[in-house]
Parts: sequence; structure tokens; C-alpha cells
Amino acid sequence: MATVGRALLFLAFAVALYGIAASLYGGIKRERAWVDSGRRAFIALAGVLTIAFGILEAAFLRSDFSYALVASHSSTTTPTFYKATAVWSSQEGSLLLWVWLLSIWSSLVLHMTRRSLREIAPYAQAVLFGFATFFLFLTAFKENPFDTLALVPQEGTGLNPLLRHPAMMFHPPMLYSGYTLFSIPFAFAIGALVTNRVNAEWIQGTRRFALGAWLALGIGIVLGARWSYTELGWGGYWAWDPVENASLMPWLTGTAFIHSVMIQEKRGMLKVWNASLILATGTLAIMGTFLVRSGILDSIHAFGASTLGVPFLILISIMVLGSIGLVLWRREALRSEHSIDSLLSREAAFILQNILLVGLCFVIFWGTFFPLISEAVTGTKASVGPPWFDRYTTPIAFVLVALIGIGPLISWRRATAANLRRNLAIPLGAGAVTLVGLLFVSGATKEPKALVFAALVAIVLAGVGQELWRGTRARRAMSSESPPVALVSLVRRNRRRYGGYTVHAGFAILLFGVAISSSFEHSKDVSLRPGQAATIGGFDVRYVRAYSDPGAEKIVFGSTLDVSKDGKHVATLRTSRGFYPSQDPTLGILGRFFQGEAESEVGLRAGFGRDIWTVVNPDLIPLEPIIDQGNRRFAEAMRAVVGDGTRTPDTGAVNELFALRDQAVAALAERWVRRPWTADFRMIVSPMATWIWIGAIITFCGGAIALWPAPATARRRVTATYAARLAKDLARA
Repeated sequence: MATVGRALLFLAFAVALYGIAASLYGGIKRERAWVDSGRRAFIALAGVLTIAFGILEAAFLRSDFSYALVASHSSTTTPTFYKATAVWSSQEGSLLLWVWLLSIWSSLVLHMTRRSLREIAPYAQAVLFGFATFFLFLTAFKENPFDTLALVPQEGTGLNPLLRHPAMMFHPPMLYSGYTLFSIPFAFAIGALVTNRVNAEWIQGTRRFALGAWLALGIGIVLGARWSYTELGWGGYWAWDPVENASLMPWLTGTAFIHSVMIQEKRGMLKVWNASLILATGTLAIMGTFLVRSGILDSIHAFGASTLGVPFLILISIMVLGSIGLVLWRREALRSEHSIDSLLSREAAFILQNILLVGLCFVIFWGTFFPLISEAVTGTKASVGPPWFDRYTTPIAFVLVALIGIGPLISWRRATAANLRRNLAIPLGAGAVTLVGLLFVSGATKEPKALVFAALVAIVLAGVGQELWRGTRARRAMSSESPPVALVSLVRRNRRRYGGYTVHAGFAILLFGVAISSSFEHSKDVSLRPGQAATIGGFDVRYVRAYSDPGAEKIVFGSTLDVSKDGKHVATLRTSRGFYPSQDPTLGILGRFFQGEAESEVGLRAGFGRDIWTVVNPDLIPLEPIIDQGNRRFAEAMRAVVGDGTRTPDTGAVNELFALRDQAVAALAERWVRRPWTADFRMIVSPMATWIWIGAIITFCGGAIALWPAPATARRRVTATYAARLAKDLARA
């Protein structure tokens, strides 16, 4: 089947090349049959890649170690769920996943727009086929996932222990869905610029895919943050890692694009800005894929050094130079039809919000690539850490939250004093009450930034609540519906608007959780023996007992801790560190079980008020003399059984020796329980951290509401409105 898989990749590469040629020929010659042929070629490409991906998936599920990829990223002891998801834990598998998702989403959008955007579609198809050709070239000729081994091992290396977490296994597909979905509006923007069809038509045709990209990429980012919080054992959820930043940058510019296109649709403004934003977002999405694979920046998320850096740099250079050239070429057609009537308007607020989002992206870009910039200028590779990022991103975040709360409440075109009083009185009052309450009721004055941020979040939530209440009241005035039914009907008939309000509320809650948890966090590193205790954040944490589990897949050293406050039991936490056997024979017959890759199991008690978090780092130094002695004895016994290789070893004796080895490993693990020694713990009490994840869920629910298709009656109303506006524009012409 590996031969079939390789053949399918070459076939897919040929189909992609044909798709480029057919689409461009059909677009240039205005031959609709060729354009349709190119569109159908994408459907064929999706089918071919689905079969290829299925073959690779089946190889992982049945532990077929004749595949080099399966042997290096799976094992017979790997749980089935992780076998299925280990496909994209590698460079080769993730590239195949990327191009497969691209083919699926592209086929869908081309099918949905087959009767519209007829002039733009051929060139958009060609761009999408270009992306597919690039990734298929890498997959088929550089990093082929169907390479096989001449000597098939009996056991595989296994999946990286750090990746054995549900969030991490869904994290790459969501990120790649975001990246590939953003390539769709990028491609249609290129098509609009090539054909000089730069009105809002291409935006309306691809807006849902841009929103879907924003939603998928955001979910992927949050899943990565959750994995970091519960798996890596350092106690945080965001470290300003280069690959983390690479996924955040297109999300920020994509957020700006989703907001600013509303101004183009309503006022015919910001055409240059919107085209530039989506072209930058598509380029940043490719750059995010590039950073994982190039090895040019150190990251825990990267695949390490590879030979793919140069091809990606060529692609990114073509995208950047081509985008700049097209925008300059069409600069006359991209002129705005109107200008801002007043600085005190929703348009002005959205523009300022866009500037801040792009400015935040630039800060992150500069900090991420500063090691390369400094090396190019000074010859020394220097890097910046989280304090540098926090220094510049925090003030921008403050202003952004304020705009999120106030911007949607300001009228379009020009706000009046009466309008401002009517719309801002309640939100600003809620913010003032929140600030005063936190200052004088709780007495929390040590972190003024966090308190001001909480007040801004109150403004956002009050503003959203006010809009929902007013809309529901108006709905009830026109019908006899109950308040809950009226609210659902209101949101259902205007999902884009109220889904956006929900996103704002959720994002404000998420940032509130970030601000409070980081400002008032208590952290401590301690060394404890069973029976000893430490105090952190008003809680007493006592090391109760040690436990171990010498399983077939890994050896676990764990600790049970009791958390109490004022003498009352609060929680029982269990934290452990598991060691996977190494395949390095130089570590010894026993030593390889204790010196391989390791993973941490965090002890976590999450709550609405605070999270209590701990992780253990067992010190294995007391076991080293015993392990060294065991290595020598087992090596001598193995030589006695195997001999010099001139005779066949006694199978029974070898099996007996392996059984003794397993007993010795179990005895060493049990020693941790019977004679426990001092263990190192990191303990954290983090207030309001749970609200980060609650806010993320609300945000993504709002995104799903905005993405969900509107009822047929609402679509007809919107279509009629657009048709009337188009007729008016034609009459003027």
C-alpha cells in the first residue's frame, strides 16, 4: 500500500499542475468549460488526497512498521486514539494534512461560488492550485510520508510523550484548517486584483470562509495554550514562543479584516486596506507553517532543522512581492468611494481598532524575528523574552478592550451627543461601579492595571447586555413572544451582528482571566518529603504519599498532596512524571527505562475563583547507583546467555533474563514508594484562570453563531437590499 500511496501523491501533483493550466487558460481565453474543468480537478484532487491520507492513517492504526513514519512516531503500546492522531505529529504527515485540508476547503468554496464571481474564480483557482502544487512537491519529493524501511523493526519508537494530550492532537488540525481557510480569501483577493473586480463582491463570496478561518485558528491557539497549561509543567499557558506567535499574527490581522470589511460593504471605503490585510493574513499563515519546519528559530513546537526553509522562503517572497505589486497596480481602482464623516463614528472606531490590531501584530513580528534581525545587523543572535512582549502588548490590549466596548455602541457616519448619552451611559456606569467596588470593597490596590482592565471588561459586558436587552424588548413589542423566545429569534434573524457581540463578550472575559490570573498569581518551588507541607496563596499543601506505576509503556513516579485552608480540606491533587523507555543501548539494560523521554501529569483543581496547580519533578539521583550496578550485572548475564554469536542463544534463558529485568524495574519504581525521598514541586495558585477558557468557549460560540447561515427570509432581505444598492450605483453611473 505504500507504493499506492506514493503513486497517489504523484498523481495529485499532476492534477494540481493541470488545474493551474486549465484555470489560467479558461480565465485568459474566457472559456468557461476550461474553468469548470479546473474546478472539477480540485474535487478530484480532494478525492485522491483523501485516499492517500486514509492509507497512511490505516498504516498507523495497524502499527505497520514497514513505513518509516509509523516506526518513528508510533508503537504497539501507543493507545489507539494517539495512533490515529500521530499522523500529523511528524513533518511528513503534517504536510500531507495541510494539502489535504486545502483541497477539501477549496473544493467546497469553488462549488459554492460556481455560479458567481465568474471572472475572479479562474485566477483564484489557479492560486489555490499553486498552493497545492507547492505542498505536494514538498510531500512527494522532499518529505514523503510513504517511505519504507528495508529492515522492518518489531517495535516503533512511539509518539513523543509531550504530544500525548487530547488538546495537542486536535491542535494541529485546527491550526491547519485556519491556515488553509485563510488561503481562500487570499486567493480570491488576488483574483479580484488581477481582474480589477475590487468591489465588495469578492468579500461577500468569501466572508464566511474568512470567519471560519478565524474561528478554526482561534480554537487551535486556545487548544495549544491549554496543552501548555496542563502538560508542559511550567505553569503557564503562553510563553511568547516563536511558533505560538506565528499562529497569533494571522489571527490578529484576520480579526482586523473581518471588522474592516463591514466598512467597505456599507460605505465603499478601505479597499486598499482590506486587500492588503487579507494578503498579509494569507502570507502570515504560510509563514506560520514555515516557522514550524524551518528550524531558523528555537521552539518547543517546531519539528527542528530541515531542508524546507529555502522553498518556503521562495514562496513567501513571491507572495509578498506579488501582493505589493498587485495593490500598487490597482491603486486607482482601490480608491475609497467615501471618506469618514466624523472622527466620532463607528467607522473611525473600527479603523483605530484595525490600526491597533496591526500594530500588535507588528510588535509580535518584531519580537519573534528579533534574533534574526540582531544577527543580521550585529552578528550576534539575541532574543527578547516575555517581559519585552508584555511591555508593549499590554497598553495596546487596554485600548483594544476599550474600543471593543465602546466602538459598536457609536453610530455609523456621525455620532450625536444624545446618541452617546443613550448608548454609553449604562456601560460607562458599569465600568465606574466595578472600579470603585474593586478599589474600596476588596481593597485590592496593588495591581492598578488589572483593576482598570476589569473595569474595561465591565464596560464591554454591559454594552453587549444593553444591546441584547434593547433588541429583545423591541422584538417583544412587535410580537407576543416570551423574553427567552424573543432573544433567540433576535439572534437567529441577525446572527452576524449578535454573534459578533457574543464574540466581544467572550474575548473580554478571556482577557479578564489573563489579566487577573497573571497579576495576582502566587507561585512557589519547594522540596518536600511525605508528611511535610508548604503554604502558598493562603492554602496549606501537604505531601501525603508517593506512588508509582511500572507499566508496560512507561514508568510513573507520582505524589499525592492534600490542599486545605483554615484547617478545612479543599482538594486532593495527584501529580506524576512518567518516563518512557529509550531506544539508546548505551544507557544500559535498566538505565534506558529511566533516562528516556518524560512527560508531566499536572495536579489541578480548577474553580471559578481560582486554580490550584502543582507538578512534581522526582529526583532519580538516589536510584543511579542501583541502576548502574544493575546495568553491569544484566550486561554480564546477557553476554553469558548470548555468547560470542557463534551459537544460538537459549530462548528460555533470554526470556527468563527479560523477566528478571522487568522485576528489577518494578522494584526500583517501588523503592520510590517504600523509601520516599525528597521531591521537588512547583505550586501555583492562580485566581480567575478558569475564566480564560470560559471566555474562549463564549468567543467561539459567538463565532459559530455568526458563521451559521441565516434563515432564508433573512437572506432574501439582505439580497434584496444589496440588489437595490447595486441598482442605485448603476443609475448613478
